[in-house]
Amino acid sequence: MNGIWPWVAAIGLAVVTLVTRSFFMIPEREVPMPQWFKRGLQYAPLAALAAVIAPEITMNQGAIITTLADARLPAALCASLYFFWKRGILGTIVVGMAVYLPLHIGLGW
Repeated sequence: MNGIWPWVAAIGLAVVTLVTRSFFMIPEREVPMPQWFKRGLQYAPLAALAAVIAPEITMNQGAIITTLADARLPAALCASLYFFWKRGILGTIVVGMAVYLPLHIGLGW
């Protein structure tokens, strides 16, 4: 009987995932939302991206970076400057990695 519980848990989790991901398809008409909420939803992807990237740039193993000899800081600065100059995502990634890799691999930062 112990062998069935992992299957029950997996099926239950699959059902919960399916139901929660399909809520936007259930209503037959558009759900009314206030304008301020719609405007706030426009910033959700940017906020999520910042929440993932900011700790990665400013922290090392759970502690704030205390030295400027960390390759992530100049790479993030150069990538940000490139983005504000050209507004290109691919170039931003290339510039950031072009600064990060020599500093990290070459100098050991």
